[in-house]
Amino acid sequence: MKTQIKFTRYLLDRARTDLRRPHAFAHERVGFFTAGAVTNGDMVLLLARSYAPVEDADYIYNPKVGATIGSDAMRKALQFAYRARSSLLHVHCHGGRGRPEFSGVDLDSGSEFVPGFFHAIPRMPHGMLVLSEDSATAKIRFDETKAGQYASGFTSVGAPLVKFGDRS
Repeated sequence: MKTQIKFTRYLLDRARTDLRRPHAFAHERVGFFTAGAVTNGDMVLLLARSYAPVEDADYIYNPKVGATIGSDAMRKALQFAYRARSSLLHVHCHGGRGRPEFSGVDLDSGSEFVPGFFHAIPRMPHGMLVLSEDSATAKIRFDETKAGQYASGFTSVGAPLVKFGDRS
C-alpha cells in the first residue's frame, strides 16, 4: 500500500518554524500532526489537519539523544488526535536539505511508542515523520502489530504546489 501525505504550505511552514525554536536543554524540538485518512485501492492519502508542539515542560533532560519527551506529552498528543479521530504523526526536524533519514534512535523509539497510538485511536494509520528544510521522510503503520512502511511522497499545497521526498 502506498501512502502520500499532503500539508497546506501554511501548516508545514508553521511546524518547521516551531521545530527550529531553541529549547533550554533539548537539542531538537518535537511536535505532532493530526491527519485525516482517505483510502483508494492500494493508495492511502493522509491529509494533515493540524500541528501541536510539545510544550517546554514536557521535555525530559537526556544528554544521550536530541530530545526526550515524557508521558504527559504523549497523553496530550493522543487527546489532540482523539477528539477528531485523526491519524497521529510524531514529527521532528533534522535540518539541512534533501530527504532526511531516521536515526537508529528514531526507529527504535518509534517502534515502541507508535503502536500505543492504536490503543487510543484504532483503525487509523499512525506514524512518525522527520523533516528537513525542503523534504521529509515518514514511516506509517496501519496496524499496531505490523512494521511500518515508508510514505511514498509528500505534497505541500499552496503557491507554489511542491512535491518532495519521493520514494517511488
